[in-house]
Amino acid sequence: MKKLSAVIITYNEERNIGRCIDSLAGIADEVVVVDSFSNDRTAEIAREKGALVVENPFGGYIEQKNFAITMASYEYILSLDADEALDEEMKKSVLEAKQSWNYSAYSFNRLTNYCGRWIYHCGWYPDRKLRLFHRDKCEWGGLNPHDKLVFKTSDENSCHLPGNILHYSYYTIEEHRKQTERFTTIAAKALFQKGKKNSFIKRYLNPIAKFLKDYLFNLGFLDGKYGWVICTISARATYLKYFKLAQMNKGAWNE
Repeated sequence: MKKLSAVIITYNEERNIGRCIDSLAGIADEVVVVDSFSNDRTAEIAREKGALVVENPFGGYIEQKNFAITMASYEYILSLDADEALDEEMKKSVLEAKQSWNYSAYSFNRLTNYCGRWIYHCGWYPDRKLRLFHRDKCEWGGLNPHDKLVFKTSDENSCHLPGNILHYSYYTIEEHRKQTERFTTIAAKALFQKGKKNSFIKRYLNPIAKFLKDYLFNLGFLDGKYGWVICTISARATYLKYFKLAQMNKGAWNE
């Protein structure tokens, strides 16, 4: 059986990192935590749990996750965020995959916990993610802060595994709002660096379309109060991204 490395990037994740590492017990043959110089107990807890902790300056989510791959010892890698954990069915699926490693990568469903409630709609579930992969066949790409795993060549294959990654996202609505402010700034900067422009449709109509898609077509209303909150914040995020991009294009953006 080929061994498996689990890699996690962190910054001030003391409330989450222990749960994440615990879920990897008996699954990963090593756990590597790449920490961006946290000023809480993240690194200490990770070491107590038996993880190798490597400190590296944060240059972006994509860049940090690709760096984490280089710190792993084994060919196959399981990449998790610190606020994620494997459920029992997912643990069994990963152990079965380790018996043969027949694919270049494996995808999972991700189930998000929002303010103590599991969210099954709003476009948040099943939220399929490629997270288990051969290091020579995949790399992190996308557009910060929304990283995604991509194949290096077109002839690679993948398989979907049963089970869930449990994502403990936001403990309060205010945390979600603050994260939205930060992430939309990162996203706007990434678009600006690529020379993208704002438009009336992107700035005003896309947020409306986003809300209608998530709340009505993706049945966000079935998630009750938090479904409404998630869908409105997601729509506002779309607006903020293009508003900030417009400010950057005009040279009027101030952090």
